[in-house]
Amino acid sequence: MKTLLYLFAIAAALTLASCTPEPISEDSVFLTEETIQQIISADGGRLYTINELLDTYMSEKGNYLSDTSLYRTRANNGDGTWLFSMDTLPSIGNGIYIRGRITTDDYGGNFYKALCIQQVVNGQQQALRIGVDASSVSGMYPLGQEILIRCNGLAIGRYADQPQLCVPSYNNNVHANNASQKIGWAPGRIPWEQFQTIVNRIGRPDTSKLYYEELTIADFQAITAEADMRKWDAKLVRIRNVWFTGEYENNGSFAKLTTGNPEDDTNANVFAPTTTNIGYPQSRVITDGTAKTLVSNSEYCKFAAYYIPGANKNGVSNCPNFKGTITGILGQYRDNARYAHDIYDWSISLRDITTSVHKGICNDIVFTEDDGTPWNPIEYGE
Repeated sequence: MKTLLYLFAIAAALTLASCTPEPISEDSVFLTEETIQQIISADGGRLYTINELLDTYMSEKGNYLSDTSLYRTRANNGDGTWLFSMDTLPSIGNGIYIRGRITTDDYGGNFYKALCIQQVVNGQQQALRIGVDASSVSGMYPLGQEILIRCNGLAIGRYADQPQLCVPSYNNNVHANNASQKIGWAPGRIPWEQFQTIVNRIGRPDTSKLYYEELTIADFQAITAEADMRKWDAKLVRIRNVWFTGEYENNGSFAKLTTGNPEDDTNANVFAPTTTNIGYPQSRVITDGTAKTLVSNSEYCKFAAYYIPGANKNGVSNCPNFKGTITGILGQYRDNARYAHDIYDWSISLRDITTSVHKGICNDIVFTEDDGTPWNPIEYGE
């Protein structure tokens, strides 16, 4: 009997040993250049640059359901330009791959369920937005992480003229503002489970390899060709010698910010006060002396109720005393084809405002006063 029990114990030990998982290693988590080639060649795939993917698969009208009448009515005004489109990518056959380094971080709450990637090709930045239906995406795919994406079965779409990797989504929100103009097919977020199966991480995250497009406001406002604007969208940019003007954009003109409570004053002198549940990005005007443009942020971001540099409960009159550098994601957003493109379709979205406030990893506003004192962000009510 003892011999039998002893044999059972040995068998159980061997079984447990065979089920012990292999320890996690760097090679099992992060791809190398060698394993990238192995993955792509295994299904006869091709690695595209971001711009090659857009040029190859993104058409003007889109191909989804072969019926553009199902797109939202704001998409086209009869001039041949489609602000909303959807081109599906083959789900079977040879692999369609792109790679890029993540330029966004969702800790600040301004890139909710979204990320941007960049690729530097021949010294030039290429960029693309990606919608992902998950919160805290940066927990798995942090700033500076390079990724490989198998795009088969996804779509390349434009939402308000912004190209993005996505899946088709039908909007039937009859309670939305101007709902009748918004019902229809548009780019939607990639399901989280699907995203995890098609994305591999390449090496460890490395923020030192991020490419910053340094330019003036006048530089990007001079870009007016439709195809060029689309390819400048989502680029990581840096603008120097900038200050806030104490204004917001109001249907193509500027108005002074007010000093009310951002929970009920839609024009309060903070980054993004309430929109009374409409949900549009709040705009704040900046200039570098060459031109003016907008900084756009969500009312749900963590720094929404922080005063803009130079503003406080008494007003915004000392804004020009605070100057410095702004970094963020450049965007051009045009969601109604009835209106022609203008320079205020451009804006810069911040990832986070300072490491000292949220202890995050993005420090997109580095300002000082005239005497060299660093700007210290203060939240409304403090």
